[in-house]
Amino acid sequence: MKILVIAEKPSVSRDIAGVLGCRLRRNGYLEGDKHIVTWAVGHLATLKMPEEYDPAYKKWKMKDLPIIPEKMLLKPVEKTKEQYEIVKRLMNSGEVSEIICATDAGREGELIFRYIYSLAGCLKPVKRLWINSLTDSALRTGFAKLKPGQSYDNLYYAARCRSEADWLVGLNATRAFSVQHGTMLSVGRVQTPTLAILVCREKEIQNFVPKDFWEVWAEYREGFWGKWQGEGAGRTYDQARAEEVQKKVKGKTGVVKDLKQEEKKERPPLLYDLTELQRDGNKIFNFSAQYVLDLAQKLYEKKLITYPRTNSRFLSSDIDTLEIVAKLHGYDRYTGLIKKEAWTIQARNINDSKVTDHHAVIPTGESRMTAGDEAKVFDLVVRRFLAGFFPDHLYMVTTITAEIEGEIFISKGKVVKQQGWKELYTTFLPATAEDKKKKGQSKKQEEEKEEEEQALPDMAREAQLTVKDVKLKKKRTKPPARYTEAGILSAMENAGKMVEDEELRERMKENGLGTPATRAAIIERLLTVGYIERKGKSLVPTAKGMALLDIMPVKLKSPELTGEWEKKLYDIERGKLEPKQYLDEIKSYTKEIVHLAGNSKSNTIAGKGRKIVGKCPLCGDNVTENKKGYGCNAWRTSGCKFFLGKIAGKKLSERQVKSLLEQGETGIIKGFTSKKGTKFAAALKIDGGKITFVFENDLKERLKKNS
Repeated sequence: MKILVIAEKPSVSRDIAGVLGCRLRRNGYLEGDKHIVTWAVGHLATLKMPEEYDPAYKKWKMKDLPIIPEKMLLKPVEKTKEQYEIVKRLMNSGEVSEIICATDAGREGELIFRYIYSLAGCLKPVKRLWINSLTDSALRTGFAKLKPGQSYDNLYYAARCRSEADWLVGLNATRAFSVQHGTMLSVGRVQTPTLAILVCREKEIQNFVPKDFWEVWAEYREGFWGKWQGEGAGRTYDQARAEEVQKKVKGKTGVVKDLKQEEKKERPPLLYDLTELQRDGNKIFNFSAQYVLDLAQKLYEKKLITYPRTNSRFLSSDIDTLEIVAKLHGYDRYTGLIKKEAWTIQARNINDSKVTDHHAVIPTGESRMTAGDEAKVFDLVVRRFLAGFFPDHLYMVTTITAEIEGEIFISKGKVVKQQGWKELYTTFLPATAEDKKKKGQSKKQEEEKEEEEQALPDMAREAQLTVKDVKLKKKRTKPPARYTEAGILSAMENAGKMVEDEELRERMKENGLGTPATRAAIIERLLTVGYIERKGKSLVPTAKGMALLDIMPVKLKSPELTGEWEKKLYDIERGKLEPKQYLDEIKSYTKEIVHLAGNSKSNTIAGKGRKIVGKCPLCGDNVTENKKGYGCNAWRTSGCKFFLGKIAGKKLSERQVKSLLEQGETGIIKGFTSKKGTKFAAALKIDGGKITFVFENDLKERLKKNS
C-alpha cells in the first residue's frame, strides 16, 4: 500500500517527489516505493453553473431569480479534466491507503484539494502538509509533523463559504442587473465595492473646484529662508494680503522668537505581507499587483522566499533568523554590519500571537540565481528582512520662528544623526516610496522641498534676522490624487478607510475587501470587464464603470459591508461562526439585491461604455460595437445570437453597419475575399437576421425592374 500526495502544481510536486524519493515518471504523477505524488493544475473542480441545474436557466430571466440551489454541486474544470481523472483514479485506487493534502497552505489551497476529494467521492483518511517554504529541510520537517486533515476543516468551511457566496451574489446580481438594464453588467460581492472606491474618488476629482493661493518666502541669506505662516496654513487666498506682507517685511529686521530642536526616530518597517509587498512593487517599480504576486510565487517555488499569500507581518519565536542572515549571499555589506555590531532583530517583528497560518514573507536563505524582475522583488524581501536587525533611523528637526514687523515666519531644518536601517537603502534607488516620489518630482518641486527642509545655521533666541529678498509664490489647490494600484490595495485592505499608521492598519486589516491572495485578481477583473483602465500609474474608472455605479444599490457598493462579510469568513476560519449562519445571511442578502435590481430605474448604460450603432433585427435590442465586431446586447440576457464579425475576411465600418441595420442593405463594398482567395465587391442585405451578398449585376437588374 502507498500514500498519495496531492500538490497544487507540477513544479511543487517535483520538489516533494525529490524529498520522498519518487523517481518513476508516470502519466500525471511521480511514483516511489512508499509514495505517489500527483498534482492539480490550479482548480480541477469547480461549482456548477445555473444551466447545469436546470437547462431553463440558460436564458436569463428576472422571474427565475434568485437562483439558490438547495445544495451546491461540483463538476470537473473542462480544460484540466484529463488531470482530474488521473487524480480521481489514484485517490480511489486499491493501492492507496492514505492521502496527504500538499496544496498551498492557505484558504484557496485547501479548497482546491477538498473540492477534488469531494467530487471524486473519496473517503480515505487525509493528513495535511503545512509549510512556510519549499526548501528540502522545510519539506522534511513538514512531513514529520503531518496533522489530521480534519484539523483544517474550519479553513475549508471558510473557503467553501467564500466560493458559494461569490457564486450566489455574483451570478444573481449580474443576471438581475443585466436583464433589468438590457446589457451585460458584471457585478460581484467584492469587485463592485472596489469599483465604488475608485468611482467615489473620480467624482471627488471631477467636482473639485481649484482655488488660487499665495505663499510668502523671506530670504535672510543664501540658502536660508523663512516661510510666512499666513492665516495658519502657510498660505493666503487673498493676493492683496500677500503683496502687503511682501512690501511690509522686505529689507526689515526681525527677531528669533522661538527655537526648537527635537530628535525624532523612524523604526524599521514591519516585515512584508503580500499586500505590503505588492504596494512597494507598484510604488517603486510600477509593477501591477498581479505581476508582483506572480513573481513572488515563482520565487517561492524556487525556494528563495517563504509562502507569499500571507496576511501576517510578523515571525514566530521559533524561527532562527540569524541562521537565515548567515546564509544570504550578495548582501555581505549589510550582514557583515549585523555580525560586527551584534544587533538583534527588532522585538516587534517577533510576535507569536500575530502569526496564524503563515508568518511574514522573508527570504529562506537559499542561494539560487535569479534575474530581471524576479530579482527586484527578491531584493525588496531581503532588504525588508535585514532592516529588522538594524537600529532606528534618527534625525534632528530644528524649527526657527521669527517675527518680522508683526508677521510670523518659520524655517525648518533636518539633520540625520544615525542612518540606522536606512543604511540598507543607500545603494538602492529608489529605496522607498518617499524616494520614488522625490525622483519623479519636477525641479520646481525639489527646490520647494529644499526650502522647507534646509540646512539651518546655528541660531539663538532673540537673534536678529534681516530680510534680503521676498518671494511671492502663486499656487493652486489640487484635487485628491487618483488611486494607483498601491493606493487601491490600501483602500481594499481597510475597507475604504485609509489609515497611514501601519500598526493601526495592521489591527484593522481583518475588515478588508478580499484577501491578500485575491485583491490583485479583483483589480485585473475590473480591468478585463472594462470598468477601469490604467492611465500611467493611475487606475481610472471608465464611463461604463461610472455609469454602472450610478444604478447600483448602496448595499452592493458598500466597502464597509463587504468588509464585514470578509471578517465573518475569518471568524469561520477560527471556529467562531457557523458556516450555515454565514450562508443564510448571504442568501438573504442575495434575495435583497435581486429585489433592488428589479426595482432599479431601467436605463441601459451600454451607450456609456460602448457605442450603439443600431437596433437588432432579431429582437430589437441595441447593437453595440465591441473588440470583435458588432453584437446584440441581449446575447447574455435573452440568448439573442445576432452578431456581425468579419464577413468574407472584411470587418465592416461603423457607417456600413448603421446602413445595414437602418436601411436593410448597404451600397457596394470592396475588399471581400472568396474561399478561393480572390477579391470581390458586393452589397450586403439583411433579412430576418440573415445576411446575404447582392452583386452589382443583381443591383442593376433590380434597378431596371423598378424603373
